[in-house]
Amino acid sequence: MLEVKDLKVSFRSEQGLMRAIDGVSFNVGEGEILGMVGESGSGKTVSLLAVMGLINDPNAVIEGSIKFKGRELVGMSNAEMRKLRGREIAMIFQDPMTALTPVYTIGWQIAEQILAHEKISKSAARQKAIDLLAEVNIPNPADAIDRYPHQLSGGMRQRAVIAMALSCNPSLLVADEPTTALDVTVQAQILDLVRKLQRNHKSAVVFITHDMGVIAEIADRVMVMYGGRIVERGQRNELFLKPKHPYTKALLDSIPPLEGEKPKRLRAISGSPPSLLNRPTGCCFGPRCVFRFEACSVQPDLGKSGHAAACFLKGAQ
Repeated sequence: MLEVKDLKVSFRSEQGLMRAIDGVSFNVGEGEILGMVGESGSGKTVSLLAVMGLINDPNAVIEGSIKFKGRELVGMSNAEMRKLRGREIAMIFQDPMTALTPVYTIGWQIAEQILAHEKISKSAARQKAIDLLAEVNIPNPADAIDRYPHQLSGGMRQRAVIAMALSCNPSLLVADEPTTALDVTVQAQILDLVRKLQRNHKSAVVFITHDMGVIAEIADRVMVMYGGRIVERGQRNELFLKPKHPYTKALLDSIPPLEGEKPKRLRAISGSPPSLLNRPTGCCFGPRCVFRFEACSVQPDLGKSGHAAACFLKGAQ
């Protein structure tokens, strides 16, 4: 359904060219949930904003290929992308309070998207919005449809954003950290909701998060990003049981264990993510890696096998 090849996204600045995405390639199949995980600044959101055609900065340079159902999206006009966004590809944004317009009711905003993409009356669009709010488990949807975003809790706002994203039954749903600002109980409800809606609507999902626990809960395949590159990819169970890249292992070590003896202190990854203006030579994780050796001065390639890592350690590729 989605095929991304050698994607590069750079931004011109007074200090020079900042490369946020450096040669990322991945694909998403029909009905699949692909999890993208990594620290803040690793390039997860920028990659998918490029897919959505939402990087409109005149200083942005986008290279590579993004094909959706065989259609090339890189270089596509804004008018063509507007026809595609919302109808074929939809996005659940991280902060529902800023994703929703505060001066319009949630029902008006959902119906607006439906009217933009479907030949349907306003009354029918309103009824469809009510049905969608009911589908995402908002109580009393016929009343909630006329509420403004500030009149809803954080979890209810996130459900309204999900309803809007699903309003035209898109083939591909991009979820950008939709559970970050929610408490654990509501987070679990949202994950269950995304899984249920993905099955019902038969949509493919790209789920962006920095939480390995969320990835373990929802993803079919996992893509670990660091410094604008993919450092490991594989099936969820393979990656969690036998991680190959030191960065993936470090992320898993930072999670409290569910079984066995509890450590007095969780392991932390020393150092900071690399600067986009001053990338380290060779492996981008090298300066923070406890296994670094001479070969790491050259950038490793991501192996071509199903479960592979961009690392020179034995068994990584």
